[in-house]
Amino acid sequence: MSPVSPVSPSERISSVDVIRGVALLGILLMNIVSFGLPGGAYMDPTIAGGATGMNLAAWLINQVLFEGKMRAIFSMLFGAGAVILTARAEERGGGGVIADIYCRRNLWLLLFGLLHGYFLWEGDILYSYALTALLLLYPLRKLAPKVLIAVGLLVLATQAPKNYLGGHEIDTLRDKARQADAAAAAGKTLTEEQKEAQKAWTDKLKELKPDAAAIQKVIDTHRAGYWKLFAQRAGEVTGWNTGFFYRFGFWDTAGMMLLGMGLLKLGVFSAACSFRVYVWMALAGYGIGVPVNWWVGHVRVATNFEPAAFSYSFMTYDLGRLSVALGHIALVMLVCKAGTLGWLTSRLAAVGQMALTNYLTDTLVATTLFYGYGFGLYGKLQRHQLYYVVISIWIVQLIVSPIWLRHFRYGPAEWVWRSLTYWQRQSMRFTAPEPSGVPEATPAGL
Repeated sequence: MSPVSPVSPSERISSVDVIRGVALLGILLMNIVSFGLPGGAYMDPTIAGGATGMNLAAWLINQVLFEGKMRAIFSMLFGAGAVILTARAEERGGGGVIADIYCRRNLWLLLFGLLHGYFLWEGDILYSYALTALLLLYPLRKLAPKVLIAVGLLVLATQAPKNYLGGHEIDTLRDKARQADAAAAAGKTLTEEQKEAQKAWTDKLKELKPDAAAIQKVIDTHRAGYWKLFAQRAGEVTGWNTGFFYRFGFWDTAGMMLLGMGLLKLGVFSAACSFRVYVWMALAGYGIGVPVNWWVGHVRVATNFEPAAFSYSFMTYDLGRLSVALGHIALVMLVCKAGTLGWLTSRLAAVGQMALTNYLTDTLVATTLFYGYGFGLYGKLQRHQLYYVVISIWIVQLIVSPIWLRHFRYGPAEWVWRSLTYWQRQSMRFTAPEPSGVPEATPAGL
């Protein structure tokens, strides 16, 4: 066997594939809102999609159990995949080779992310994953698990002060604007500073609480032709991939990836821990995260999603989402370890093994349904109705993915990724032999 050889079915870590499948399906619960409703509705249901009854319940359940949590698991698995990829090669004496493959693999993923973001959907995450992996993961891959976890938590902790300052800035701006309004109502002449405060608060409200005209403009753009939407999306993607990434996205992704590397080394993702460990992990994760997330959701609803309260609530964001994410991981590992629900876990593993293909398929299906160059359903469905689409996509992927993998080694996107990484066409069907001497990396994260 060459130092970096093709991964056989017996070498795959089935529990990793299962939890990756769970995360991939779960991410669509959040992404579907961005596909089908104006952007602000993602966190504020009063903007679009309905904020009462089933719509509010759908928002609240997502906030407590899924929003950010499934993305956290997906990010952790990407970090875990980097360890699997490099460690397996280094154990066989292929350390020098795998460094080259690791870099090329993530450079191609970076390109896929740019193409996906600019040409299909601005919510792409592939670019962030690839760039974070290139900037950070490889040099830290050999750190002890406890060190990786500690560093990951420290990186995530840097977000809390930023969120506090964001809330404080909005609070201060609102108070200055109110003081200026009161002065104007009393007949006083406003200073230039007071006028600027009024304008700044008006602009901030347009950003955080857009009016009906602004919302309709977004809807009309998404129902228009491809190139009009492309022009708007290009500016958004550039903003996400530059300022937002380095201010927030990198820290979010890096922290979770480092945690994933540490948890993989501790045996958490391979279902190697004891039942007792997973039970306590689930109890602690849900016991901390669910009350925190419920409280945050309650505050947002009670204040009618007031902007300052919204920003302050993000101070507990990583505590709540990480805790629940760990609870989800523990629950899935308990099922894998017990060997129950095999009919379901095998299908989830297939979805996870084809994660890149299924992720891109989500985009193609959803944009075709909602955008103007498809069926033009953007802004027409209520929030709870969007989940009928989610369930339909889940059912298809759970059925099609295992059928595909009975006949082919990889999903279509995974095959392209590997072939480009090694500059040689990889064998697709099981009946075809693997190219001689061509290494293949273990699927890492996607």
